[in-house]
Formats: sequence, C-alpha cells, structure tokens
Amino acid sequence: MTVEELYRQIIDAWNARDAEAFAALFTVDGEIVGFDGSQATGRGQIHEHLKAVFDSHETMKYVGVVDKVTTVTTDVAIVHAVVGMVSKATDQIEPKLNAVQRLVGVHRSGDWRAALLQTTPAAYHGRPDDVARLTATLTAARASGDNAR
Repeated sequence: MTVEELYRQIIDAWNARDAEAFAALFTVDGEIVGFDGSQATGRGQIHEHLKAVFDSHETMKYVGVVDKVTTVTTDVAIVHAVVGMVSKATDQIEPKLNAVQRLVGVHRSGDWRAALLQTTPAAYHGRPDDVARLTATLTAARASGDNAR
C-alpha cells in the first residue's frame, strides 16, 4: 500500500462509519485532531472517540482530494489533502465544512500507517472565491467518483 492508499482507506473507513477500521490504520500511538479541535491519541482512544461520534449522530461522508505528497524520509511522508462533506439535506458539498487535512504517514513493518491526521476548517475568511474554488474541486471529484484521489 502507498501512503496515498492509506489516506483513501482512512476516508473510506470514515464514510463507512467504521471506527475499528479507521483506528487500525494508525500507529499504536497515532493521533487525530478533528475539525472541531477534539483530539485522540492511540488506537484505543481513536476507536472510542470515533465510535462515540458515529453512535451519537449520523455523520456526513467525506469527499477528499490529495493535492500532493511530501516525502520527508524513505519511511515518513506527509499527505496534503482537502476534504468536503456531503450534506444529507441537499446531497451537495457543504462549503462551510470544507477542510484541509494533513496525514503524516510512517512506513513500518512493510506497510504505511498514520502517525497523525489533522483536519482544519478551510474557512478562508474574507475570500469567498477561494471557498468557491475548493467547493468546485471537491464537487468535481465527487462527480467523477474519484474520492480521495
């Protein structure tokens, strides 16, 4: 698996509302920082945090686009991605929920695992054209079926 495939699997696990599969893609001491600033460290906490989220309400599905990958060393890479969420009410990307994601992947024991996934709102305050451009990019990725490309 490549680090891009790892990212796709994380998005797929979120979209399947599968906390166990999501957490299993992280290193033992991996971390997440969510859209709202919530944090979880370690597979167990990540699993419990996401299970609580998935059990408490219906989550929207992500559409993700990988912008680039930065190779830090032969066994560490950073995935630069943007994501949007599909509103159940409108079946469209919800611009106010667009975000920038960074995934730090580490190659251990022959496979890639996530050490950190951080999601930051892409509010682009005072720059509505940037919001519109990002929303158009995510809408096109969703229309092509190329989620987390």
